[in-house]
Amino acid sequence: MTDKPLARLAVIGLGMATKPHLDALAELRGRVEVSGVYNRTRAKADEVSEKFGFPVFESLEAIVADTNTDGVIIATPPNQRLEIVTMMAGAGKHILMEKPVERTLDAAREIVNLCEEKGVTLGIVFQHRFRQAAQRLRALIDEEALGEMALVRAEIPWWRGQEYYDVPGRGTLERDGGGVLISQAIHVLDLMLSLTGPAASVQAMTATTRMHEMETEDFAAAGVHFSNGAVGSIVATTATYPGELERLVIDGTLGTAALNGGQLNVVWRDGRIEEVGEASGTGGGADPMAFPCDWHRDLIENFATAVSTGSAPAIPGREALRVHSLIDAMIRSGEQHAQAPVSG
Repeated sequence: MTDKPLARLAVIGLGMATKPHLDALAELRGRVEVSGVYNRTRAKADEVSEKFGFPVFESLEAIVADTNTDGVIIATPPNQRLEIVTMMAGAGKHILMEKPVERTLDAAREIVNLCEEKGVTLGIVFQHRFRQAAQRLRALIDEEALGEMALVRAEIPWWRGQEYYDVPGRGTLERDGGGVLISQAIHVLDLMLSLTGPAASVQAMTATTRMHEMETEDFAAAGVHFSNGAVGSIVATTATYPGELERLVIDGTLGTAALNGGQLNVVWRDGRIEEVGEASGTGGGADPMAFPCDWHRDLIENFATAVSTGSAPAIPGREALRVHSLIDAMIRSGEQHAQAPVSG
């Protein structure tokens, strides 16, 4: 007799971003069950069903009515989120949602507030936090092994070809809410804030380089003041061919920790050196999905455990508002050519 699964989840939206989700769910079979998949284009749902053996839902209403579905994974474009969240939260379905929460900070807050009002668990997919190297860095900071945090540097030198932005709606305000900041750099910026705590203010510039024809920014740079007293810099772009590993460096009074992709290198002032993980790809090149599903697997299992036990997921919706606030401030600062406070 098999144990009851932690949760039964439906998957809504089967675009490019769902590849690691589906692979992870296949690995989690028995621990987390898929009650079904849904996509507005039925042919895609049938394709996924044939490959993974997952049932197909005919409509969103069918998911709402299904008493065997505890929650949903929402991986649609951001402009479809509010409608779906309203339906699912209203039916008491817990929600694990791809980043970003929504296209704007105000809309993201609306979704977070709605889920809290309905009493459903809301988790956000920021899988970079689940990398082994990132978790080791988290432990070092908690132990104050690096001393006082002084300087933080986030560099996201990624690449997307023009064909990426030629997909209708991609890189637009109406569908995605922005460009490199909200669609790509948000992962590294969320990880950064999970380690540093909130940012207090930024001074930024944003631009669209001659590499792309698109509505929104493919380059952003900023100086940052953090609430803990540290200062730092952010450089993010999808115009660096062929794409390099993202890099997050934290300089402390006792040592420096550099997270290069999935590898952590720590050099302490007393001469000790530590290396953790591997410098694996994270989707910074022409193939945005060129990374393993391990991080998604652990994130989904964490969410399913939260649903099963009534505990909070590792990355709750309200915590995700911090990175939305930082991105909002960077965009405002870039538009106004002035320093912008980061709202709470």
